[in-house]
Amino acid sequence: MKKWLLAAGVLMPFFSAQATQDPEAMYNRACVACHAGQLPMAPKPGDRAVWAPRLSQGMDTLVQHVTQGFKAMPPRGLCMDCSSEDYRAIIQWMSE
Repeated sequence: MKKWLLAAGVLMPFFSAQATQDPEAMYNRACVACHAGQLPMAPKPGDRAVWAPRLSQGMDTLVQHVTQGFKAMPPRGLCMDCSSEDYRAIIQWMSE
């Protein structure tokens, strides 16, 4: 019995972990409201010149800004079910 509980405890995180969502779908659901041009300070997807100085801060800093909020950006960027990996994928997608 103890072996089964131990095995279940070890394997559970692998089965309950949420897979990274599609970055474009997440953008369209949560980010487009600000990043499609409505807020001038919010960098638009594909604008490499605007993204370059942000990316130079490092991905960890950018994810922290999204998670905690930064300037006009609300905490979690209006995506309450996004993980850090999701934010990384969205930032990468938007900056290309």
